[in-house]
Amino acid sequence: MKLRLYHHHDGARVAYREAGTGPPLVLLHSPGLSHREFEPLVDELSHRFRLVLPDLPLHGDSEDRPVHPYTPDWLCEVVVGFCRAVAGSRPVVGGHDASAQLLLRAIAGGTLVPGRLVLLSSALHRRRAEDRLGRGLRALALPGIDLLAGRVARAAGERSRSDLVRHALGPMHAGRARAWRRALRRWPAGDQVDLLDAYRMITAPTLLLWADGDRRHPIAVAEEALELIDDAQLRILPGTGYLMAYDDPVGLARELTAFCV
Repeated sequence: MKLRLYHHHDGARVAYREAGTGPPLVLLHSPGLSHREFEPLVDELSHRFRLVLPDLPLHGDSEDRPVHPYTPDWLCEVVVGFCRAVAGSRPVVGGHDASAQLLLRAIAGGTLVPGRLVLLSSALHRRRAEDRLGRGLRALALPGIDLLAGRVARAAGERSRSDLVRHALGPMHAGRARAWRRALRRWPAGDQVDLLDAYRMITAPTLLLWADGDRRHPIAVAEEALELIDDAQLRILPGTGYLMAYDDPVGLARELTAFCV
């Protein structure tokens, strides 16, 4: 994969990888991870798409300076600017977990009009379930605590996958820790009922792509959204958990290809 940089108008930088040729497909990773969440899909998708995998701000090689607000609205602004720059005015874009919520927030705000939209397992309009990884990230908001990437990595699950978190969060220098504290304080703590308005504003074909083994994101949430989006379909990937791309890369790539082509 080729490493590239997007520079937002306020100076924030987004590092991203891309592979393949064809129509662009942007996939946004979940919090605490990085573009590596979707690396298992590269071989499966790069012969059909120009696969674009960014590191979101505060993750991986992207912006981590504490000079930015790191509010949900600012994150949406950066994500939308990035998508337009790399994939055009009506991007084909997907997001997992909190990234799916950012996409919905951008749609509700009228700044994002996707050509096709993929919402992977997420709390969507509901409160995000706090798991061990989430508690590890929250620990970064405590004064005087940094260099926690290794501890959070252990909380992520299987040891073979812990390098995902190490790449996303480390090294946790003082400036990055301050920026994380700011972002965590400003992320909504309860149900995001304002996102319900976004569903009716979605004009693009939408795929709700859910893992059947992710207890943090029950299928009932996707079924609620399915009833509110005009042109939507729900697909459930059997035998997968939070890291769908690692549990079944072939199956996930198959679903994405069938929907996005």
